[in-house]
Amino acid sequence: MAVLDLKRKLEILADAAKYDASCASSEAPKRTSRGGKGLGSTDGHSICHAFTPDGRCVSLLKILLTNFCVYDCAYCVNRVSSNVERARFSVEEVVALTLDFYRRNYIEGLFLSSGIVRSSDYTMEQLVRVAKTLRLEHDFRGYIHLKLIPEAGPDLVREAGLYADRLSVNIELPKDETLAALAPEKSSRTIKQAMGAVRLGIEAGRPEPKAKTRPPKFAPAGQSTQMIVGADATTDADVLARSESLYGSYGLKRVYYSAFSPIPDSSKALPPVRPPLMREHRLYQADWLMRFYGFERSEIAASLPDGMLDLAVDPKLAWALQNRATFPVDVNRAEREALLRVPGLGVKSVDRMLSVRRYRRLRLEDVARLCRNLDKVRPFVTAADWTPGGLLDRADLPARVRPSEPEQLRLFA
Repeated sequence: MAVLDLKRKLEILADAAKYDASCASSEAPKRTSRGGKGLGSTDGHSICHAFTPDGRCVSLLKILLTNFCVYDCAYCVNRVSSNVERARFSVEEVVALTLDFYRRNYIEGLFLSSGIVRSSDYTMEQLVRVAKTLRLEHDFRGYIHLKLIPEAGPDLVREAGLYADRLSVNIELPKDETLAALAPEKSSRTIKQAMGAVRLGIEAGRPEPKAKTRPPKFAPAGQSTQMIVGADATTDADVLARSESLYGSYGLKRVYYSAFSPIPDSSKALPPVRPPLMREHRLYQADWLMRFYGFERSEIAASLPDGMLDLAVDPKLAWALQNRATFPVDVNRAEREALLRVPGLGVKSVDRMLSVRRYRRLRLEDVARLCRNLDKVRPFVTAADWTPGGLLDRADLPARVRPSEPEQLRLFA
């Protein structure tokens, strides 16, 4: 086998990592290199993200340790039976790349995953060695996200949590039975046990309010997971139900949705084309509604007659159109929770309205200055000088508030 140079390895293993969406670095703990000590820094909110046109985060050095893999998951381009060019980094090469990219100001952290080589424990030990070397030998204080191998031993999981800011275990697919059919070597039970172990480690790393000593921090930026969407016939309602369960059971910071990408020589059990990218976007929007806008998953699902999110209308607008009796909402008197349900109003817009109305009554022109799309907001609110009258009851209301041009995919805005 030909020996690959470092540049070619990077090309192969960075490309192989593009299928993993869960690489955002939000809520990382503050570390600085002020005073001449340490290398790199992160304050959790100052890490600069870059995004591909489809909204995926690529701000970190995002690579696989190797794309060799002993598993034969039908949906994975790196499966053992796949005819792809293979490469493998050494631990030292990943460490050197991370430090070099940081010094060149290309990155502020590392996202590292891997195919499985030799065994789960061997692979996980290599991943941990990268993080441990960066932290202890180079005093690297940037962000590190490690992908856990679910079958790895508990000692390796604990060690990973000591050196990584975030850990993630991919749930892979929305339904356990689909995972069993398409990836028979993987176990949904083992995946969930690994996620549970991370949650216990995070909870154990939180100091008691009156404790004199603080326990070692464990994955302080929490854990996340990823689901492939569109590889089976699972509806969006079922995808959101699985997400709701994962958030509640494992305290996840984020569930990522990755639209299935057809791969060469794939199984006939897989669809020949990828689902619309807008479906992935709508799932992110619905997920955002559950986490930040006070919506219950059942409320969103109730507005999906066939279990699928409307690709033409965002889920909050779809809910509002089906629940017109809830509106209009008075921007001068309504509670925050009610304002957050108005189509076109985001968290920042609502918080600004609440601040301004303490001093004066809001007029429609004030609302226009505080939101991005007044045309979408107007039918659902009343202001000091505005009432929608019969606008809410018009049959053509969906056409009036629906975007006239393709919506931009700002998944992480």
